[in-house]
Amino acid sequence: MGVLTIPASAPFAETLARGLIARLGSDPLALAEVTIYLPTRRATRALAETFAKVLGGAALLPSIRPLGDIDEDELLFDPGSEDLTLAPAIAPIRRRLLLATLVKRWDEKRGGRLGFAQTAALAKSLARFLDDAQTQGADLSGLETLAPASLAEHWADVRDFLLLLRDEWPNLLAAENAVDPATHRNARLAALAERLKAKPPVGPIIAAGSTGSIPATANLLGVIAQLGDVVLPGLDRELDAKSWATLDPGHPQYGMQQLLRRMNVEREDVGDWQPAPPASVARETLLRETLRPAPTTDAWRAIAERGSGEIAEGLEGLSRIEAAHPGEEAAAIALVLREALETKGRTAALVTPDRNLARRVASEMGRWAIAIDDSAGRPLAKTPPGAFLVLLAEAADSGFAPVPLLALLKHPLAAGGEAPAVFRGRVRELDRLVLRGPRADPGLAGIRNAIQHAQNKERIGAHDKALIVALADWFDVLAAKFRQFEEILSGAQTALTKIVDAHAKTAEALAASDTEAGGARLWRGDAGEIARNLMDEIARDAANIPNIEPRAYAGLFAELAEERPVRPAFGRHPRLAILGPLEARLLHFDTTILGGLNEGTWPSATTADPWLSRPMRQTLGLETPERAIGLAAHDFASLAAGPRVFLSRALKVEGTPTVASRWLQRLEQLTKGLGLNEALDSGADYAALGALLNEPDGPAIRMERPHPRPPVAARPRNLSVTEIETWLRDPYAIYAKHVLGLSKLDPLDSDIGALERGTAVHAALEEFLKTAPAELPADAERELIAIADRTFAAAGVPHATLALWRPRFARAARWFIGVERERRLGITQSFVELSGRRAFAAAAGEFILRCRADRIDLLEGGGAAILDYKTGNPPTKKQVRTLLAPQLPLEGAILKAGGFEAIGAREAAALLYIRFSGGADEGEVRGFDEDVAALVQEAEDKLLARIAVFDDADTPYPPRVMPFRATISGDYDHLARVREWSLTGWEDEE
Repeated sequence: MGVLTIPASAPFAETLARGLIARLGSDPLALAEVTIYLPTRRATRALAETFAKVLGGAALLPSIRPLGDIDEDELLFDPGSEDLTLAPAIAPIRRRLLLATLVKRWDEKRGGRLGFAQTAALAKSLARFLDDAQTQGADLSGLETLAPASLAEHWADVRDFLLLLRDEWPNLLAAENAVDPATHRNARLAALAERLKAKPPVGPIIAAGSTGSIPATANLLGVIAQLGDVVLPGLDRELDAKSWATLDPGHPQYGMQQLLRRMNVEREDVGDWQPAPPASVARETLLRETLRPAPTTDAWRAIAERGSGEIAEGLEGLSRIEAAHPGEEAAAIALVLREALETKGRTAALVTPDRNLARRVASEMGRWAIAIDDSAGRPLAKTPPGAFLVLLAEAADSGFAPVPLLALLKHPLAAGGEAPAVFRGRVRELDRLVLRGPRADPGLAGIRNAIQHAQNKERIGAHDKALIVALADWFDVLAAKFRQFEEILSGAQTALTKIVDAHAKTAEALAASDTEAGGARLWRGDAGEIARNLMDEIARDAANIPNIEPRAYAGLFAELAEERPVRPAFGRHPRLAILGPLEARLLHFDTTILGGLNEGTWPSATTADPWLSRPMRQTLGLETPERAIGLAAHDFASLAAGPRVFLSRALKVEGTPTVASRWLQRLEQLTKGLGLNEALDSGADYAALGALLNEPDGPAIRMERPHPRPPVAARPRNLSVTEIETWLRDPYAIYAKHVLGLSKLDPLDSDIGALERGTAVHAALEEFLKTAPAELPADAERELIAIADRTFAAAGVPHATLALWRPRFARAARWFIGVERERRLGITQSFVELSGRRAFAAAAGEFILRCRADRIDLLEGGGAAILDYKTGNPPTKKQVRTLLAPQLPLEGAILKAGGFEAIGAREAAALLYIRFSGGADEGEVRGFDEDVAALVQEAEDKLLARIAVFDDADTPYPPRVMPFRATISGDYDHLARVREWSLTGWEDEE
């Protein structure tokens, strides 16, 4: 029986090729008679290239065939080995939908608590269970006794469902004239094994590189071993017998041990493929000791006693990279890859299961104009056409809420039948003029109503109003493209095929431009072709599936698009590669970076099985989840045995501290115990160098606080009383608003909060005071609440928010009416929402102060009281006295000069804040004991002095001079780059 091995530290493909050439001698035709089976298609390409390199050019090569494509779970054979009597494997999407239907049927018998989105998620995990059971040959006849009384009650429900699955699923497959993928693979492997036994090949046959992790593959390897040679990758024959006997599923050699047992081969009987010694005995010794079974780590003491020379030798060429965060890790890895290119012919690869890290590194390589792609590809959902389709589904599912709608309409593929630039301009207008602020009513009709409402807004310029009018017609045309998809997703249960069809048609209509059809733009390129194929597959595989809840479609499509890879053209860079651990098997590079070595990433976390507990898996004969860790450990050990290896990790991910991979921890424990831990940090500090790539040359220049000094002619000559406080606290905000002409955009999809509540309360009080200018009616409280109800309704306050606002308003209304009855005894007349203005003579010309007073009461005796309503906290007496809150004193100055035409010139006798709360304290009247006339005069004098100061061209407009609170951001802080210059520190000067 020919079972041989190639050491992990030896280049597998080259060693295999040279060994075969040496065995066959000088006959140039002998190679053509050899058949070689390798585990992956990438390995077959690598071996073919290696033969060409070793032979020095064109030659008759062996027949090299893959046992699987990327993974042994997806095997592809040559046409000659196809068994025409075998039913095809069921399509993955079709299987998931059928399993979801089966789960739904089971759930309905239990009360129907699950929606289609949940059943589809369970179907995905159920498919994995079927694959495991069929791959490992589990006997499902023992399901009846699967959940004994000692287990939780819900496991009995799981058992009952699995019984239904066992009995019903074969019937569903038979109706489909298909079999499960694992069954199909096992049958093809078994058929190949039988053919090889019945009709052995004429020439030599070799199976190389497979670990036999699938039992059916192991059986095939046993047959090939009888007919030719099986070459195992990295079998450790030096591990002591005690450790070999105590291997656990998480050990890298556990799979090899299982394979040898299935083949009935002892480890001692396995020979070398080539008699030459391994490339690095010391490195293999280091890894063997690092990963030895935990019960036998007492052997480390013996290493310390006899000396650590061999371990130290194994550490040569092995380095550790610890970066602060994934961005820094990617920069460090990119530097290692870039450095490899400095040596002619040197190859390098990043191997990591972390696809985000892989994409980061590929992006970092763009710094040097080096194109290198993650060979695992990008998820379709992350490509332009895939993201466009996902955004469309999510926007329709959300009722075209502002954020998902704008994300869709601003996508580069969106054109709506217009020139893309024109379309994007319309979308920006829709964003700025219509969709800012609280969310509109759901659906396309809600947005159309929001456009109509925007036309009726006060204080809107003629230009913007004309744009909004044009938007109404534009949006009507756009909405027509969405109508069918919206109606389907907002309707009752319907066929999935109908939803997919509407999705595709809507996407094409939205993607169409003025010069190109939507389909031509959307389905272009590799990603577009794969997106089109996915849509077609869903439509095909959804045939005869029961109707689903339309709301489940967006999530289902997004998940399917995330799972569908778009792979780049093979070999974009001749000497650099980014690979996953499965793809890197059997490949050899001069420099290898093992990235993302954190627990939960590499190895990945073992997830809980929703269908089987650990005892239940053991009962059925299924392997534990730790078996996957053993396979990952074998990959790690094989890759870490290379000539130059970097072990990379990030200390924090998304701000959360990480835990180093268990393999890296074991390595650090071993080296630290031997006093060799610093050996892992030898060489350049790539993490520090990577961080320096983004640092400026020379010392950093700290930004100073901005001090813009616009010409006096450009400075504002017209401010409101509320802007005077802003002028005092943050002059830069006045500069940005009035000199630069910038105004803050309302947030998208904002919650209705304090601002909207204050506006609604002001409107309700204004209407009430207008309806009762003299005497209050007997039912004044009820009338005020009724007015508030109409005001809240007109403002579109959601019912959930109204449930909080209305009781508070009712409590405040009772208090307010009581206060109002007392105050009106001394009032002759009241004015509400009264506009006023006053002109001040200044060196640079007339300065206008304007206001809109909430209320002014004329008092008996000739004076007046100026009132301001607050739903939040009013200014403190100290803030008013020091004129940091000068609104009411300045309104008094306008009143004194006759700036309110309806009233004439009067002295302010009282300045009052009315806090309309409705909370624990229903309200408050806050007045001031000071001499109001003196306070008004002081405010006027300080305003004139400030006008004079800013009429000097040398006076700047600095930001945040006296912020209300240091933790509260201003509207223009980002423009003033406050976060940069404030690193020097600034204090709240209030």
